[in-house]
Amino acid sequence: MATHRVSHEPAYVLHRYDWSESSLILEVFTRHHGRIALVAKGAKRPSSNFRPVLLPLQPLQVSYGGDAEIRTLKGAEWMGGHVMPTGEALLSGYYLNELLLRLLARDDAHEALFDGYAILVQVLAGDHGGAQAATQAAALRAFELLLLREVGLLPVLDIETLTLAPIHAQTRYSLVPEAGLRIAAEDEAALEGADWQALQRTLEERAPLAATLRHVATMNAGASSALRNQLRVLLNYHCGVSTLRTRQMMRDLQAL
Repeated sequence: MATHRVSHEPAYVLHRYDWSESSLILEVFTRHHGRIALVAKGAKRPSSNFRPVLLPLQPLQVSYGGDAEIRTLKGAEWMGGHVMPTGEALLSGYYLNELLLRLLARDDAHEALFDGYAILVQVLAGDHGGAQAATQAAALRAFELLLLREVGLLPVLDIETLTLAPIHAQTRYSLVPEAGLRIAAEDEAALEGADWQALQRTLEERAPLAATLRHVATMNAGASSALRNQLRVLLNYHCGVSTLRTRQMMRDLQAL
């Protein structure tokens, strides 16, 4: 664990908790140091320079120090570039943050994942009135795949997980917890082998989120729905919940 001061580190606030009457504990996703916890002393005071800056889904540069599990925030600067997402895009952003909080270990850097997250936040911020709903959905699926791969929870997508046999382009396969990728039963959500093979190739590219997003965006409605449902089951399984809090919130709002 680093004991020296870290300066000008690219970061996003994932969540914040009250620590005292005037201070906050922050869960922060940084590019070079992964997910870390910081105490922002005095951040709740009206005069604090931190107060207008420490917002979720906003690109920051932070400086901090300390050798305890919770380090001390020394400085934070908003890097600009886009406004806060609104509406369903904002809920999607909170959903991403919940996934990162549940699946990322502390102090474990994932630079490619950070870069993908930064791209996706820009996509969400550019969603005005649902005009980019299809792009937003494709971006979420791409990020889910990238996150699962980065934390070692996604099997290789061009072979059957248990047999290690190459998959066939026109055979239907399902991605399921514990069993990985296998030939689908008739009533299961599934994708053709050609789609799984393409997703494996895109995840291996130098810019995996952008490449995967492009492929997911070309899928027909049935394939997109099948991918969404399989990833939802897999993520819930690894997060240890039946439904993520942000997804339940989306359902409740849609019911209203």
